[in-house]
Order: sequence, then structure tokens, then C-alpha cells
Amino acid sequence: MKKLSILLIVTISYSCNYDKETKEELSAFEIKKEGDDFYGTKNYQSAANRYLKLIELSDFKSQKQNAAYNAACCLALQKKVDSAFVLLNKMLEYGDFNYKSNLIKDSDLKILHNNKKWKKLLREIPELRSLNSNPDLAKIVTKDIHHFWEAYDLSEQENQNTHTIYKKHYFDKASNGMEDYMGSKVSSINNFIQHIQSHPKLYKTIRENTLKVDDYKIEIQKSFVNFKELYPEAKFPDVYFVVGAFTSAGTVSSSGLLIGINQMSDGDNVNTEELDFGSKLLMNKSKYVPNVVSHELIHFQQDEMKKDTITLGYVIKEGMADFIGELISGDTANRKIFDWAKGKEKQIWTDFKKDMYYDRYNNWIANYDTASENSFPDLGYWIGYEICKSYYENTKYKKQAIYDMLHIQDYRKFLTNSKWELKLEKM
Repeated sequence: MKKLSILLIVTISYSCNYDKETKEELSAFEIKKEGDDFYGTKNYQSAANRYLKLIELSDFKSQKQNAAYNAACCLALQKKVDSAFVLLNKMLEYGDFNYKSNLIKDSDLKILHNNKKWKKLLREIPELRSLNSNPDLAKIVTKDIHHFWEAYDLSEQENQNTHTIYKKHYFDKASNGMEDYMGSKVSSINNFIQHIQSHPKLYKTIRENTLKVDDYKIEIQKSFVNFKELYPEAKFPDVYFVVGAFTSAGTVSSSGLLIGINQMSDGDNVNTEELDFGSKLLMNKSKYVPNVVSHELIHFQQDEMKKDTITLGYVIKEGMADFIGELISGDTANRKIFDWAKGKEKQIWTDFKKDMYYDRYNNWIANYDTASENSFPDLGYWIGYEICKSYYENTKYKKQAIYDMLHIQDYRKFLTNSKWELKLEKM
């Protein structure tokens, strides 16, 4: 234990110098970006500094775990073997580590492989449980929604100690899915609370709709069964519903499908006047919950697709989730985007072709900050949807078409084979 403490002092000393190099008020997300940027330029010491600071500042276990892993990689690349092992062991303190195969293959950690501590570390990491292939066994977890409203009511009554209330009654009770969602989509508990408190009219009117998830369970499970019929290799994770900070209506992790239910709670009696134009577009009616779950279910299957950084690849992945999600659930959750695109198809495609072979993700996906009535966000979803739909229509065997999509290795070739541009010329 004494040796462990000494090694921690060695590694944390990087963190102590951090405040001399940058502003303390940087958010966890900003510090992570700095770390990633330094890593990209092979400035591993400065990257380690940022990741170690991130461990200290992060509110969520998954953030701390990822930061510890990244710091260990940077230390290993500097041949600081003992310190790298300290961080890897620290990583295991923050919960189950579900990326054992990635850790084994990570070339950053190669210098550690011949050390006797490496085998010991691997023994302490359990093998990832096999993924469920039975749609009927997928769980739909809603307890985080109820914990949120418990915390919300207490904070409204006491009107003080808000951070303590939300931490005790919401974040400390988090499901595995909520832990992952918060770690990847919410920068901090304070950021979350600021969002809630700056939208009092919204949160006074969405409770009923957030609690409607039970009404949609049958539809969700039916979509899962439909997907199994189209794609027999399908895996069916659990589905977690959480209240976030309006940063994601849906995402996936090793825990399952993670749905931000507050962004799926619009309705006739919901007051959205506190939301700006882009945020109103992020808000969807609760009836689309099954469609969002289906969209995320497709993302969960996309591990066999080539990892690429061209914009064409990004939009095909998103559009595919919309297209196949619609096939199995009956509709797309992005109806607003699809309605806006009608009559503008050729112009949208002309604009997209300028970006499609570059890494210009933010021009076509998650660009709500620049949204306006004349510049709709997330048009990449529509583009990818149309490409995938055209491919599906032009493939005789439909199950094979689904398999082909989920195993794309060449996005340029897939675009050609889809015959989408020929279809567009006839519009």
C-alpha cells in the first residue's frame, strides 16, 4: 500500500502543475478536449496532465474511468511503467471495465505486456458477458426517471442544498445506463442542475409525458422482434431511460441503449417557450419514444462497420439507424427533418457533396447551435437515410441488404451501389 501511495504522488504531481498552464474554470469536457489534442500531437506528458486533472474534476465514474485509462496510456508511452499500472488499477475502482479486448490490443500499452503486473491486471478484469440475442429478454429500465422526480420535488420544496439533493436522490442511485449517459453526455452535476433551473416552465409541464414509457414497452419489444426477423444476428441490450441536460435524446454504451426521456416528452400541455429554436427542434413528442429506441438499437449493431472519418461515413451510420429503425418500428423519430427536406433534395445533396469526403461532421450532424428556419440541423440523418433506403430498394434480398449495411467496409462503394444519385436525378 505504501508503494501504491508513492506512485500516486508521482503521477498526481502532473496534475498539481496543471493550474499553472491553463484556467481552472475550464469544464471537464474542455479539459478532455485539451488532453485529446495533446495526445494527437504526441505531447504525452501534457495529455497525461489533462487526463489526471479530469479524474479529479469529473463527477461521474465513467468519466473518471476513461480519464484514468487515457492517462495510463500516456504514461506507458512515456515508459513510466509503474505509474501506468497505478492508473490502470485506479481505473478498475470506478466500476466494471467492459473493454478488456480493447485494452489487450491497445498498442499504447504494449510496453506493459511483459511485466508481471500485466497478467495480474487482466485476471482482475472479468470477461464481457455475452450479448443477449433474444429480444424478449431485453430489460426496459425506468427507475432513473422516478429518482429524478423524487430529487426534483425535494429541491423545489427546500430551495437550497440543491446539489446535495440531486446527488443523493438521483446521481448516487444511478443505474449503469445512467452512469454511462451522464459520463458521456453531461459535463457535471452543476451543469445538469443549471439546465433544470433555467427551464422551470418546461420541467413543471413534462412530468406526465416522461412517465409514459411503460405505455410504449409493448411497441418497443415488438420492434425488437421485427429486427430479429430482418437480422438474425441481432443483439438486444437493455434500454435505460434517464433525465439528462438536453444534450442527447439517445446514445449507446456497453450497458445498453440510453434514452434522454426529457427530450422525448413534448405534447399539447408542455411549455417550451424557454427553449431556443435549436433546442425546440431537439424536443420530440413522447409518441416517438419507440422510434428513438429502434434508432439506437441499430447503432448498437454497427461495430462491424468500417471506422472512418469521412462525413459520408458518419451520415450513412446515422441515416441507416433512421431507415432500419423505421422499418422495424413504423416511423422515424426525425420526422421534422424529413418534412423540411421535401422539395430541397437536390440542393441539400449539392451542398453535401462539397463535404462528404472530408471530416466535416459538425456541418451535417449535431449542429443545432447554428440552426434556423432557413438552415435546418442534422440534415446528415436525411442524407444517410435516403442512401440506405435506395440501397435497400435496389437489393433483391432484403435480409442481405440489412446485413450489407451493417458490415459496410467502403462507404464510397456503398454510395455507388445504392444508386441514390441516379434516383435523385429523376426527382
